[in-house]
Amino acid sequence: MNLQRQPAAVILAAGASSRMGRPKPLLEFEGETFLDRLITRFSGICRPVIVVLGYGADQVRAGIVHGDLAEIVINPAPERGMLSSLQCGLRRVPSDVEAVLFTPVDLPSIRPSTIEILIRTPAAVAIPLFEGRAGHPVRVSRRIVEELLALPVEAQARDVIHRHRATLVDTGDPGILHDVDTPKDYDALLSRKSEVGRRESE
Repeated sequence: MNLQRQPAAVILAAGASSRMGRPKPLLEFEGETFLDRLITRFSGICRPVIVVLGYGADQVRAGIVHGDLAEIVINPAPERGMLSSLQCGLRRVPSDVEAVLFTPVDLPSIRPSTIEILIRTPAAVAIPLFEGRAGHPVRVSRRIVEELLALPVEAQARDVIHRHRATLVDTGDPGILHDVDTPKDYDALLSRKSEVGRRESE
């Protein structure tokens, strides 16, 4: 694949993690932090991988091991919400990149095959599905990137996404839905992993 034609990836990790009580990017899953796991997932397929940090940026940067595989961007006003972080990341996408995949950092079990399926889906907007439910990462074309960048700060990304007829891609990947916002969510994620491991060992 031509490197100039590889899609970029934007990982949104600027939130305050207020409901979790500790930085979500540094939570561990299968021996890696959430953020390290997503960086390595995307870096083998996407160029560049852009990570947007905000709250606790120094702590997060110091707590990961694969930061050299990504371009780290700081959102100076993360209190403005996820769109502001997305726009910070999209501004760093090179002009010759024709598509971008973006996801919040709190979905650590997204499969590499899901990323590959989305990359192969030529659509203005492609959204992954599992059992009829939509999740992340979302793939958008260069034209949609420009529309997202043009949104006012009080808007939301879905104001653009819902304006277009998205291609819905069945992935068979429950990881697109398993976002982790609270300690209860995190416990559930670890419990699901333990249950799968126990069944596989039987």
